[in-house]
Amino acid sequence: MSTTWILIADSSRARIFEKKENEKHLREISDFVNAAGRADDSELGTDERGRFYGRGEQYQGHTAEPAVSAVEHENEMFSHALADYLDSARNARRYARLYLIAGPKFLGLLHGSLKEAVRELVAGELVKDISTKDIREVENYLHGKLDYFP
Repeated sequence: MSTTWILIADSSRARIFEKKENEKHLREISDFVNAAGRADDSELGTDERGRFYGRGEQYQGHTAEPAVSAVEHENEMFSHALADYLDSARNARRYARLYLIAGPKFLGLLHGSLKEAVRELVAGELVKDISTKDIREVENYLHGKLDYFP
């Protein structure tokens, strides 16, 4: 029997739904929360930016911008944790097909985090944030949008 997983995510929450070949409805099997995903940089970082100065005393000091903001870093860590979970589940043969549904920015993070073996199981994706919808709203949204939901 073929099992399909659908990952619906944004930067602060991810849910995994499962649909078996002979079942009519989805079943939610995992729910992940990233509280830092909705925070802003000032809530996550307490240190001041680094300072650097020009040559000699006559040059004004400047602050150094971080290469990645604290929120972006937290979102990357969340996408890596999801990718690790998906890879472990793939190794355990818990699903045969995977759909990804997320907003454009977080979907890009997921793409960068997924291992090649998991990417090969991705049957489709939608660029849409529906992570706050309940299970019936998710099913209604998916009908006709994924080839697995006619």
